[in-house]
Amino acid sequence: MAVDKVRDREWFDLSPVAAGAKLVEKRAELREKNLHDTEEPPLAKADGPPPAEVLTARTVDGSWNDLSCPFMGKAGTRFGRNTPIPQTFPDTANLMNPSPRTVSLELFTRTTFQPVPFLNVLAAAWIQFMVHDWFVHKKGSWDDAHEVPVPAGDNWHERPMRVPITPADPPKQAGSARPPAYANENSHWWDGSQVYGETAAKQANIRTGQDGKVKVSDDGRLPVDPITGLEHTGFTDNGWVGLSLLHLLFAREHNAVCDMFKKKYSSWSDEKLFQQARLVVSALLAKIHTVDWSCAILPNPVTTAGLRVNWRGLLGDTQKVFGNLQSNDLLAGIPGSPTDHHAAPYALTEEFASVYRMHPLMPDDYVLRSSTNGAELGRYELPDMSGPRGRQILKRFELTDLFYSLGIANPGAIRLHNYPRHLQMFVKDSGERFDLATVDILRDRERGVPRYNAFRRMVHKPAYETFEEMTDNPQWAQEMKSVYNNDIEKVDLMVGLMCEPLPEGMGFSDTAFRIFLLMASRRLKSDRFLSKDYRPEVYTKEGIDWVEETSMIDIIKRHFPSLAPALKDKESAFHPWNQVET
Repeated sequence: MAVDKVRDREWFDLSPVAAGAKLVEKRAELREKNLHDTEEPPLAKADGPPPAEVLTARTVDGSWNDLSCPFMGKAGTRFGRNTPIPQTFPDTANLMNPSPRTVSLELFTRTTFQPVPFLNVLAAAWIQFMVHDWFVHKKGSWDDAHEVPVPAGDNWHERPMRVPITPADPPKQAGSARPPAYANENSHWWDGSQVYGETAAKQANIRTGQDGKVKVSDDGRLPVDPITGLEHTGFTDNGWVGLSLLHLLFAREHNAVCDMFKKKYSSWSDEKLFQQARLVVSALLAKIHTVDWSCAILPNPVTTAGLRVNWRGLLGDTQKVFGNLQSNDLLAGIPGSPTDHHAAPYALTEEFASVYRMHPLMPDDYVLRSSTNGAELGRYELPDMSGPRGRQILKRFELTDLFYSLGIANPGAIRLHNYPRHLQMFVKDSGERFDLATVDILRDRERGVPRYNAFRRMVHKPAYETFEEMTDNPQWAQEMKSVYNNDIEKVDLMVGLMCEPLPEGMGFSDTAFRIFLLMASRRLKSDRFLSKDYRPEVYTKEGIDWVEETSMIDIIKRHFPSLAPALKDKESAFHPWNQVET
């Protein structure tokens, strides 16, 4: 009976030891039941030995990460699913029920900014920086658009609101009756494509051709293409000041790694230096996200311990004494352990993209301050920090002041009524207008991602029977009843994730965390360069040491040493920084 009671309780209601054991059990269940391949037919196996150059270096498009299946995870391959395939047909009859624009206005509109006191705005920039490496759906055409009903009194500039339809990947087999599937224009691997680009042309554009380095101007900033007005970096869409700072930071880190290798291996060519530095920086990005950003946004002691185990194992540094333990990723960590795709060929999933819709992290308003004396330098709104105006701010202000200003400010909580108002009226450089909250809701429905209660069942959690159970905010419960006409099964995934009561020490919902629990370790375990080939023979000893001995704080201090006092005694660069006295 005692065992049954433990099984019925959520992990966050158990003791740390029991909670950890339950999460390991849940991850095993998710690995068995929630990894589904959408490729039809399955991707072809290699018909010969791999090229020698792919054994110790990442390819530009992600091919040959799996040496037995060279197209697995390659740019242009399909997103997988965590939802069983037969359940991913879009509910076209209810695609506009209720109108996504109504959901946006009634449930997402930011009335009062709700901050996250234990994070800074660099944490918001970081996840956007990461997402740009992970997934990019193909852009649709305005000639083939959804028509979203606009409620009475809405001041949107057109009726109906038009949103381009996401183009589905064409069926590979005649007469296929499977649900639509979508291709990822990025590679699915954790390979730093937002820094390096996912095509040969983009990668060539960022490189100097000397000593393996990427382009950084003499003033320490990223150079700007005079024709496009965009920075020379791997991904340039949806830019703003916070993203530019991270792109610059890791361009400079790449060059620092090149300097280290050049000093140690003076005979290496430009190509060899570039590829070795890319390996190191890509692994460093994965490590920072796993043990730094994720622990910062999920500061529950159980989750932080589990995330650190993913990278370092239960034994931490002690495991290095026992060389025969490397095959046990629970004891020694996933890096260096055998590669394993578990129940399906590796791919990022549509559901993984859905749970990372974290736009509420973005503030609407920004105060820039001096990093030396704290003096106010200016007040700006999000549009001032974005696109061409954002690039003017990057030119006008010292980089240390911009880093400091984001480091001391809080992001928004991922909750209802906290969506950035400027992203509900987002105007791209091209002049195109979007309500991103409307688009977020519509994309999940369009791509067959289950609505909230169905999603909970899919990740083996109980569905809610009443709106009052779904949230601990009575006003939100009443608002959802009204918007969804008292039909709890119609509640959209993103709405449910943002209204669900949060366990202590969680920056986003436990329902979203179930996908994170599955995919966070999978992305390390499936990637050859983050599992079996994370070893000195591939990275060099110096490369492994660089990854293991470097934190986000170290990187910031290496390239901007005057910021060290703001980071003194901080456990994470994503926690609010120390403020200088005005």
